[in-house]
Amino acid sequence: MSEKQAHLNGAYYGPSIPPRENYHRPGRGGGPLSCCCSCIFGLVFKLIFAAVVFMGLAFLVFWLIVRPTRVKFHVTDATLTQFNFSTDSNLHYNLALNLTIRNPNKKIGVYYDRIEARALYEDQRFSTVTLTPFYQGHQTTNVLNPVFQGQQLIVGSNFLEEFNQQKSAGVYEIEMKLYLRIRFKLGRIKTGKFKPRIECDLKVPLSQNGNSISTFQTEKCSIDYFN
Repeated sequence: MSEKQAHLNGAYYGPSIPPRENYHRPGRGGGPLSCCCSCIFGLVFKLIFAAVVFMGLAFLVFWLIVRPTRVKFHVTDATLTQFNFSTDSNLHYNLALNLTIRNPNKKIGVYYDRIEARALYEDQRFSTVTLTPFYQGHQTTNVLNPVFQGQQLIVGSNFLEEFNQQKSAGVYEIEMKLYLRIRFKLGRIKTGKFKPRIECDLKVPLSQNGNSISTFQTEKCSIDYFN
């Protein structure tokens, strides 16, 4: 009877259950290495942000102190004593200009390391001259005198038609472009080189024996390109 009771007890309670083992499941973050990378990226981002803010503040302070202003270019006088075509399509010309360059800045000087002046008619260049380099101080005005003289072959189907119309009026639409290589000076600091391009659209009356139909009007030049 006791044996039978023992069998029933064993069948009812079943076999003993082994104790559950405790183990550590790895997290999804990748452990200490992932945490270290996040800290590095965060530090780099903060450094870049701080550098951008510092540069912005430095530029603002520089602008408030220096207040840079664009240099101004004007053609104040132009004398055209020859501007005609020969039978072989050569343009004969003699053009003299007075060009004023005004630096209005109080603390910035300008080095003009290269000055190339080009004369164009109907988008075709007919002459190029190189002017003497110079340094322009604070709040000063310099006068340059480019002279274009010679002859140049000009081709184009619509060119002569436009030329004859302007010849009848006695006033020619001539363009001068300046190709510059400049540096700026602030105190003892000199910048790198810049290459601005200046455009001057001129309406020049032809002068014959000292007489012309009209007088030349001062023209303000524009900064077409700055690099």
